[in-house]
Amino acid sequence: MMHLTLFADYHQIHVLDEASEEDLGEAWTEEAWVDGIAVAGDALAIGTEENLDVCVDVEILGAEPTDDGLAFDHVVEASLSVPSGCVVVMGCTDYFPDAARFEVPAGAVRVRASRSYLDAPDCTDGADATELVRLQVWPGPLAGLRVVKRRATPQP
Repeated sequence: MMHLTLFADYHQIHVLDEASEEDLGEAWTEEAWVDGIAVAGDALAIGTEENLDVCVDVEILGAEPTDDGLAFDHVVEASLSVPSGCVVVMGCTDYFPDAARFEVPAGAVRVRASRSYLDAPDCTDGADATELVRLQVWPGPLAGLRVVKRRATPQP
């Protein structure tokens, strides 16, 4: 597992194929904001509560992981086309050449984004972040977006 601290500018982080030229701006529909994920072919944007630093743990797996959604507040999955065999994980305004890269089998992968909010621990690298995003990536056929666990709406 790789631990990152990313600036979630505009309340999002990006997961994309290294050769992607997608514009995720059009993918942020009202439904995407509610679901916490915007999908555009070879690029995904994961919504965050914070517009600050967030802890991001990235796991590259050989198969679909077991469901441990009870440990998180909100969990979504989507497919990503990765023809280059390299997934880039970055804050949406980060400098692309400096972004973290992860080798995966070229083709389709699934990405599960599991999020914990303000009660999340600080990042391993010492950053003072208040939100955790765990990204799990594994080879899998292209399939639609799936909300595994929806965050309960806070009551006034």
